[in-house]
Amino acid sequence: MNRYEQGPIVVTRKRRSPVKRVLTAIAVLVIAGLLWCGYVWWKMDHAASSALNEPRDVGIVLGASMWGDAPSPGLKERLDEALILYKDKKFGVMIVSGGLDKPGNKYTEAEGMRNYLVQQGVPESAIILENKARSTYENLLFSKQIMKDRGFKSAVIVTHQYHGMRSKDIADFLNYDDPKLGLTESKTLQMKYHKPREVLAYTKWKLDEFLLWLGWKKA
Repeated sequence: MNRYEQGPIVVTRKRRSPVKRVLTAIAVLVIAGLLWCGYVWWKMDHAASSALNEPRDVGIVLGASMWGDAPSPGLKERLDEALILYKDKKFGVMIVSGGLDKPGNKYTEAEGMRNYLVQQGVPESAIILENKARSTYENLLFSKQIMKDRGFKSAVIVTHQYHGMRSKDIADFLNYDDPKLGLTESKTLQMKYHKPREVLAYTKWKLDEFLLWLGWKKA
């Protein structure tokens, strides 16, 4: 047999071991996770208060922890931001949203916020309580129903800067009409804890959003 009559050359590939394949998959997932976290962190840091050129119907103040019968320092920061916007006539009515923080508390988050605002000179007639919400999604879901029942169309969502991205994302999902943000930087909260936690909370929200869109999760 001469060299022109030789059979086909068979090239065999060496299979990677199952361990290597698993390690490769883990490495890909870790890199993807780090990229996602970096993207979310970047978006979170770039959330900003909206330009409020025209008054809105309501300000929705999102709840946070109560310390006993009074709002926590972090919640007071949100309320103080709401007070500034209210006094600047950016809205004439406030919906304060938040359920019972702990079973033994005397007041819900909404009631504690109402009490604080009244002490600062806001008339009770300008404050609407939403006493059931246990999450940001519920804050905005239940507040939207109140707006619908009372004929309000436009809203400013008042919260912390690091929380603004997720709040706006949820409001858009719930079909708020051009929701605006009133954000405050925190001088009392530990950002080394709250920002990583917010990255996880935003990731969970995106999963919940997908399930809600599919109809696999109840609103």
